Amino acid sequence: MQSLFRRLGSHWLLALGVAGLAVPTIIAVAREIWSTEDGSHGPIVLASGCWLLARQWPEMVQVAKAPALSRALAWMIPSLLVYLFGRMIGVLGVEVFGLMLSLYGLIFAFGGSASLRSLWFPLLYLAFLVPLPDTVVAILTQPMKLAISQAATSLLQAVGYPIANTGVTLQVGPYELLVAAACSGLNAIISLSAIGLFYVYLLHRSDWRYALLLLVFVLPCAIFANFIRVLILILLTYHAGDDAAQGFLHNLAGIFTFALALAAIFAIDKVLTPVRSRLALK
Repeated sequence: MQSLFRRLGSHWLLALGVAGLAVPTIIAVAREIWSTEDGSHGPIVLASGCWLLARQWPEMVQVAKAPALSRALAWMIPSLLVYLFGRMIGVLGVEVFGLMLSLYGLIFAFGGSASLRSLWFPLLYLAFLVPLPDTVVAILTQPMKLAISQAATSLLQAVGYPIANTGVTLQVGPYELLVAAACSGLNAIISLSAIGLFYVYLLHRSDWRYALLLLVFVLPCAIFANFIRVLILILLTYHAGDDAAQGFLHNLAGIFTFALALAAIFAIDKVLTPVRSRLALK
């Protein structure tokens, strides 16, 4: 442990440098990403991820073995170049990605590969802070938006509502609604994946096989929850008007359906308890 603290002392400038880079980036992320529905999970991930790092730090100290300075620099220099490139071109996703690589490199410089293995989950969990590029979001959300729009239209037509759709545009009575990216389920998938992983790791410390199994259920839960959300918003618009559906009730519907999906993940975890036990014995 003493050798590690001496190593920390010798790298204080590097640690301060990474911290200095993190401050403007986190401020930019908070202003541009966390204030939107797309990145609303960010503050929770950052706070809980830092808590996980602090919680597992003593465990990491026991196995840490600092590498040669040349190996640490071979990691840090490309990471910092990625960060600077993101700053120069003004792409926040690249900037955050470079910052995360720099954080990983900083931990590697302090404790080597063993420290990264010891902190594998907090570091993986913090990767949810990296925002997806807009082009990737558009590619991923378009088929989900189309599927949800068509399913909602078919269901409401079957029970007698005057509704039709053209792509992701819905006409219900005198109103026209657009199924946005936020209603596709991608944001819920990302948020539920992060919270689901945190839940499984913290409560069960399960191995990667069970975590992967639980993640398989995140996709249908998130898409179904957003399907319910779209149904709620359509019915609110038709019965209470567009102003009601786009105001406080719009946000409330999002919170309700996310809580519903999260409860479904917890329930699935309980149902899969025997599977988790069998995996733990292997």
